Amino acid sequence: MSLYTTPLQFGYFFCLLIWILLLIRGYKNQRLSDRLLGWVMFILAMELQDYTFGFAGINFLWDELNGFPRGVTFLFGPIVYFYFLSQTNRSFSFRREHLWHFLPYFFYLVYHLAFFIQGKEVVLKLQESTLDLVMGYVFRISYIISFIYYLSKCLKIHQSYKVWSLGEFSNSDQIDFNWFGNFIYSMIFWLFFREVFMIIDVLIILDFYQDWWWNLALVAVALYIGIVGYSQKQPAQIYYPFSAQGKPNGEPPQPRLNANAKEILTEKEKDHLSKRLAALLEKDRLFLQADLSLHQLSQHLQTNPTLLSATINQLIGMNFNDYINSFRIEEFIKKYQEKKNRSYTLLSLAFDSGFNSKATFNRAFKKTKGCSPQEFFKTQK
Repeated sequence: MSLYTTPLQFGYFFCLLIWILLLIRGYKNQRLSDRLLGWVMFILAMELQDYTFGFAGINFLWDELNGFPRGVTFLFGPIVYFYFLSQTNRSFSFRREHLWHFLPYFFYLVYHLAFFIQGKEVVLKLQESTLDLVMGYVFRISYIISFIYYLSKCLKIHQSYKVWSLGEFSNSDQIDFNWFGNFIYSMIFWLFFREVFMIIDVLIILDFYQDWWWNLALVAVALYIGIVGYSQKQPAQIYYPFSAQGKPNGEPPQPRLNANAKEILTEKEKDHLSKRLAALLEKDRLFLQADLSLHQLSQHLQTNPTLLSATINQLIGMNFNDYINSFRIEEFIKKYQEKKNRSYTLLSLAFDSGFNSKATFNRAFKKTKGCSPQEFFKTQK
């Protein structure tokens, strides 16, 4: 054990532990997102493996398995991408057309196996050849392109899901947006850090111990992803309606209309629907349900979610999230002004009004009233 070996060994075995725990939880709960995040942790463990074993003085990978295609970098981008899709859509599943994402890894695997199975002498001869030098650069450039391609797609999912969820959920923290963003940026940080070291290594030839630093950066990233990723919320009903091809994939079991559906209702019909909606919320107080969704509300009104969303957006001038929260804010103010509730905290009253987190409540209140709850009641006094 030393300064060099201990952090890498801890990170390596931590990744493998979280990998196993996520696979078990994923299969137990039939949750693809857990299993995919588990494989992300496995890939990070494999990225740490060479230097973890090397600093521990274990040379098996270089002596007995020299030339074996143990790299899994090409799998990282697709698996992270599918993790994002499955985390925002519980009904997402792999299809045959998804297999092309794994073709670069398949080519890498076949290329190295073709030489490895011929024995050590062939592998050593290959490693001294111009072919291996050229292919090394080809694979590295392909890695970088793969990272850029898939991480940019994940950023697009992150942004579009955030916008979409405001029109679907009354509490928009069904999935932690910060987690999605931080996940991507932490991986970009590590990949950038590693590539900088690789460039420096080519220019001045760093020794084994200097390469330790980018592995230490990977340990920090792996710890963050493992701990925060494992503790992420896992909502049972999330149906972000776009698959990897931008087409509907596993939507809720009810009819959806096309984009032109917003034009089907007349202004009079929209006005009638908005009045029915307001009456329903006032009478049944559905806004007190923290997990209320557009789909659930449309079922109560026996209408289509698309038509209901169009009515809220066009006639009321709000998205679904802001509209429901406006009822919750008024309910919260009403509760606070009742003398019998003065012994309760603001947060407990917010939870009783339909909010499910302090951050969501504060954000919604400031957006609706233009100030914090404390400031609002001071002005009321």
